[in-house]
Amino acid sequence: MTTFKDRSDVFAELGTKLSIAEIIESLIDGPVPIRISAYDGSSCGPADSEFALEITNPRGINYIATAPGDLGMARAYIAGDMSVIGVHPANPYPILKVMKGLKFRRPSALMLVTIARSLGWEALKPVAPPPQETLPRWRRIALEGLLHSKTRDAEAIHHHYDVSNTFYEYVLGPSMTYTCAVYEDENWTLEQAQENKYRLIFDKLNLKAGDRLLDIGCGWGGMVRYAAARGVKVIGATLSKEQAEWAQAKIAEQGLADLAEVRHSDYRDVVESGFDAVSSIGLTEHIGVANYPAYFRFIQSKLRDGGLFLNHCITRADNLRTTRAGDFIDRYVFPDGELIGSGRIVSEIQNVGLEVLHAENLRPHYALTLAEWCKNLETHWDECVAEAGEATAKVWGLYMAGSELGFQRNDVQLHHVLGVKLAADQQWEVPLRPWWKA
Repeated sequence: MTTFKDRSDVFAELGTKLSIAEIIESLIDGPVPIRISAYDGSSCGPADSEFALEITNPRGINYIATAPGDLGMARAYIAGDMSVIGVHPANPYPILKVMKGLKFRRPSALMLVTIARSLGWEALKPVAPPPQETLPRWRRIALEGLLHSKTRDAEAIHHHYDVSNTFYEYVLGPSMTYTCAVYEDENWTLEQAQENKYRLIFDKLNLKAGDRLLDIGCGWGGMVRYAAARGVKVIGATLSKEQAEWAQAKIAEQGLADLAEVRHSDYRDVVESGFDAVSSIGLTEHIGVANYPAYFRFIQSKLRDGGLFLNHCITRADNLRTTRAGDFIDRYVFPDGELIGSGRIVSEIQNVGLEVLHAENLRPHYALTLAEWCKNLETHWDECVAEAGEATAKVWGLYMAGSELGFQRNDVQLHHVLGVKLAADQQWEVPLRPWWKA
């Protein structure tokens, strides 16, 4: 049986000019799962496909041919050079689910010559990516410093979180919480589930009025305000100036200024110590795996003896794969983000002398959370486009829908790891059995 790869090699050897659909087929490893059409009138894939992609101009095929895979497809889509038919741009989940087995391959040198001959050599000259794309990692070193330096971390956080507080209000809803919610029932609202997440973390940390909490990577201060409203003195730290300003205004509005503070600060610059608890909700993804020892030693240094900490973060399903995110995520969403399995996280916690009390996987909860964020983006699509631009709104729809699929497929997970800083006598100061309601 002749495969697409065999056909493309034969075409290349014969000097045959290819249609754009044939070029697409040559770049895809296996059958094309959806209908793909192009401005030259050619098409490939099932004629009865519920969803379709339409490459509308030469720049679109340039992006795809020069970066086969999720990065090239994302560039074409975000730049407006490839249309998606059958789904709303706020929630491309249905088409991503159909395309989940799609695999690209790098064309051979001979095939590249054939593609260039077919399109014209000018058509494959490097084209600038959409402005929403950040530089590749190797170029970021020269401009922003070494990986996970304070300067580079600040720039990475700025790229993702300083889009617009108004934009996030539309997408995240009233809680302004950009981390996995915890559902007791799939029919719960997003706000119920986010409130429940803060309740669960508060209870796991065994907090009570008068205690002191440090919340590192605090975002818009959801955990800070939840704890302060229950009498806990809280310091939050975020590298996002916009988050810190929003959070401080909300703290004042809720009358919590005597108990709560959110600083525009690198968590490493917090000088206070002796906290009863430390929470880290969605920060570890930005730390870098090589920096885990220093990160957990920092947490250890901030706790009193007997103090508890909770680490809430996205993890991989194993500890074997690369820690780096894919090209699309790294360039458009979380520059310098890294993930590893929960086993590595538990090991690193133990290796600095902290004790792990409990670990919990909340993977299905994040799929539910992301589905709600996509619904919010769709509901407020016009407002989000007016606030941040259509290309940025497309990035968010693509990223959130793809992440929802990733959690459903067990490509990624979400773990809570609860631990304690033991006193010299190594004794627990907590109940013998879990003291919180799951």
